[in-house]
Amino acid sequence: MTATEQTTSTVPAGPPDDQPDWVLNKPVFFTSAAITVAVTLWCVVLPDNAYSTLESVVGWVSTWFGWYYVALTTTVLAFVIYLGASRYGRVRLGPEHSRPEFSTGAWAAMLFAAGIGTDLIFYAVYEPAYQFLHPPSIKGGTVEAAREGTVWTLFHYGLSGWGMYSLMGMALAYFAYRMGLPLAVRSALFPIFGKRINGSIGTAADTAAILGTIFGVATSLGIGVVSLNVGLEIVFGLSVGLPVQIGLVVLAITIATLSAVTGVDKGIKLISQFNVLLAIVLAGYILVTGKTAFLLNALVLNVGDYVRMFPGMTNQTFAYQDTGDWMSLWTLFFWAWWIAWAAFVGLFLARISRGRTIRQFVVGTMIIPFSYIVMWIAIFGNAALDQIRSGNTDLKEVVNDASGPDTALWSLLQQYPGFTFVAGLFILIGLLFYVTSADSGALVMANLSSTLKTANHDAGPQLRIFWAVATGALTLAIIAAGNIYALQYATVIVGLPFAFVMVGVMWGLWRALSAEAHLADSKRGTLQGALSGRSIVHGDRERSHAPWQSRLRRTMDFPDEQRADDYLASVATPALEEVAAELREQLVEVVVASVVDEDAEPAAELMAGVGEQPFVYRVQRTRAVTPTYGGRVSRHDDWYYRLEVHLRDGGQGYDVMGYTRTQLIDDVLDQYERHLEFLRLADGVT
Repeated sequence: MTATEQTTSTVPAGPPDDQPDWVLNKPVFFTSAAITVAVTLWCVVLPDNAYSTLESVVGWVSTWFGWYYVALTTTVLAFVIYLGASRYGRVRLGPEHSRPEFSTGAWAAMLFAAGIGTDLIFYAVYEPAYQFLHPPSIKGGTVEAAREGTVWTLFHYGLSGWGMYSLMGMALAYFAYRMGLPLAVRSALFPIFGKRINGSIGTAADTAAILGTIFGVATSLGIGVVSLNVGLEIVFGLSVGLPVQIGLVVLAITIATLSAVTGVDKGIKLISQFNVLLAIVLAGYILVTGKTAFLLNALVLNVGDYVRMFPGMTNQTFAYQDTGDWMSLWTLFFWAWWIAWAAFVGLFLARISRGRTIRQFVVGTMIIPFSYIVMWIAIFGNAALDQIRSGNTDLKEVVNDASGPDTALWSLLQQYPGFTFVAGLFILIGLLFYVTSADSGALVMANLSSTLKTANHDAGPQLRIFWAVATGALTLAIIAAGNIYALQYATVIVGLPFAFVMVGVMWGLWRALSAEAHLADSKRGTLQGALSGRSIVHGDRERSHAPWQSRLRRTMDFPDEQRADDYLASVATPALEEVAAELREQLVEVVVASVVDEDAEPAAELMAGVGEQPFVYRVQRTRAVTPTYGGRVSRHDDWYYRLEVHLRDGGQGYDVMGYTRTQLIDDVLDQYERHLEFLRLADGVT
């Protein structure tokens, strides 16, 4: 969505043109910052009280809202898959003429690194082994428990969680880049609450998103910091404790800050691609130097078991079984964790997915990261299971110990050749995953706590630095309060408010896409009128004297910039003014204005009506390469100028340069009739 297209919305897209690219959203920033600082200080000053309180609250949340987490996760996944497979899958996350900014390879790498943190590196070893030894409802240590243990890990890291990411990403990209609203969570609620999203409702939604983001990222980073500390002790002899963990956080936050201020195109993109490639190389090393045939057989079996067991797992609440705190520590924790990360990853996915269709987006977010997850868990999880089932009592004791999540990976790697070198590379991977999570999180939280000029702008470096530092401080504070379990408890609690926001996001997206369907139906319903209702004015020389020759001459004409501007001033603008005058006679509120898009290309625009669905018709100057025709070969610097029609949903792909005044008015009326038919269809179902 271009800068001028965003003016078509009834909600302001950001500060006026004479204001900076971003301004601080004080209610959102100070509310979320105050809560973050308060929790950080509480964990530092009263760590025992903080831990016991978090433990009590998470017990209450699990008892009364555990069912809600499970039901929401299943519903979101079904909703996202339906949108991708339905007619709505053709809708583009941006104007109709937009195309993806990043290549599929670069996009896939950023999907991996933004949605997969350091936790997967360590839980891919620890969870399958833990579920094998302590499954929730069957006997541990059996073949069935081994198969189920890997599937539980795939389930917790798989499609259900990515469904939440996909929902938030497509909703935010749709409302920002197609509807011209701010790139913020509040925008997804616009179809429900209208302009009230600019008040307390929007502040509450964005604040919940920031709190979920900072606690979710802090949880992942906390797991990563403690685990990396263990690896540093084994490899380099650095003792496990807060001093080393503080050093790791400071180092990672420094790198993350430098990466965040360089923007998505440079820092985050390059680090993501390098990290994913390095991780794949190390997974391949374990595959080749380990029991290759067994791991490949297990991978195929795991995928089959996942497909077979998924329907029963997705709504499993163990209502008839007493599993102790298993649900709180595993499924509920993971669903709350995904929910807490959903706004953060969703906003980042929206930022890198402008121009893709909903179907492309759903397929990409569902398949690309999950393929990587399956590969990683199948290799490392099954390698750990094989070691324990083959009699490795040291690894078994590590998994049963309280430090299991931190130590299991390093204990497994010691069974492979070149441990010191491989462990060093894993430390580097963990640190880089830490960085990509922290810098993406800092960028998203800064944008959420700002009012941006357009969705293509970002908040200033100073705000991103603040959120990067705040994330590091919160991570260390919660670790001090009770290590990993305190982080898990905090995530389950903070994820609850945003879990309710996600219901509103689904509802808002559904209403908006339903309007898209009515728009498409209205175009079909008025096609015959567009073909038969043309005005024939015999006083118009071009229409009455050799009309097809005039059309051919216009088609073969490639005007320069000055001629295009002259047409805008002498034909397009007067024609729009003439239509506007008649609409005013019909008591329609209408404005005609000259506008300039973000590429400094001028346009003449007519906007009629108020409310959520105004009619917009813009004649936009666009530069294009002159095509080859009649034996003529165009040069790379041979340009001409088109005057393309843009409606509310973006460019329509046709050129009106050379239309007579009457022809242009005909085209405006054709589009306006379609708009009225769209409003009729929309009103008929609301």
